[in-house]
Amino acid sequence: MAAKDLVENTISENKIAIFSKSYCPYCRRAKALLTSKFPNVSTKILELDEMSEGSEIQDYLAEKTGQRTVPNIFINQKHVGGCDDVVSLDNSGKLSSLVNAQ
Repeated sequence: MAAKDLVENTISENKIAIFSKSYCPYCRRAKALLTSKFPNVSTKILELDEMSEGSEIQDYLAEKTGQRTVPNIFINQKHVGGCDDVVSLDNSGKLSSLVNAQ
């Protein structure tokens, strides 16, 4: 299954993996937060609405995480959720340690 392989490779090969849609305001907020706060961290953003296999990827992510919505964010191969979850982690001071964990 190509979608599964793409998702798993993206998550394993990047410190931050963001599954997004280009028009989504929550995705934009999460991407802005993560890319501005961690500019030197390996980050991969997949815009599902711009990919032919985007709906298959979203289906697999829903199966893998239980989350159907975007953004769907992984940090150090750990699913952290969406925009509100990342903002909450940042506000509580836990985001940097999660990103910087080895």
